[in-house]
Amino acid sequence: MPQGASVTVLISEGPVVEVPKEQLKELPGTLPESVVMQLDKSHITVHTYPEYHPSEGISTFRADIDVSTCGEISPLKALHYLIHSFDTDIMTIDYRVRGFTHDINEKKLFIDHDISSIQNYIPESTKALYDMIDVNVYEEHIFHTKCRLKAFDLDNYLFGHTKVELSPDQIRGITSRLKTEMDEIFYGKNMA
Repeated sequence: MPQGASVTVLISEGPVVEVPKEQLKELPGTLPESVVMQLDKSHITVHTYPEYHPSEGISTFRADIDVSTCGEISPLKALHYLIHSFDTDIMTIDYRVRGFTHDINEKKLFIDHDISSIQNYIPESTKALYDMIDVNVYEEHIFHTKCRLKAFDLDNYLFGHTKVELSPDQIRGITSRLKTEMDEIFYGKNMA
């Protein structure tokens, strides 16, 4: 059975006031194992799903990252950092503008920045590493980009040994299974 973890980080545009430890000691009972809070601005939530596929001999690790922001904080500005933090092979990036804001003349704006593709916010050096496909619904302000690593080093996927210890047939077989797994995730369908 897969084991994963979930983490939420709350973000504020302004300073955060810390509660002195003395006040925490005054709370009745013991401190809870988890805390639910409301924040006026933003959050980042990460859910991880490590999985082992014994019949295929492949292990995968999935991380779902939800960045919800308002105000001056933009999740598009965090893309480069998030992509490189996870050193990912396959990415599905969704960006949706919800609600509206106002310009300086109080006119309602349902989108207040130029965007035709999420790729516009990914550095060229990163885009060069991936095959990318956009599926956008412009009139709904929904942007979707799928990314698949173009080339990979098999040694990054082996446990307990390296590719120099494998026969050419083993290398071809493992590489083929990895590519199929990546294609299935990238295209969102079984490739049998």
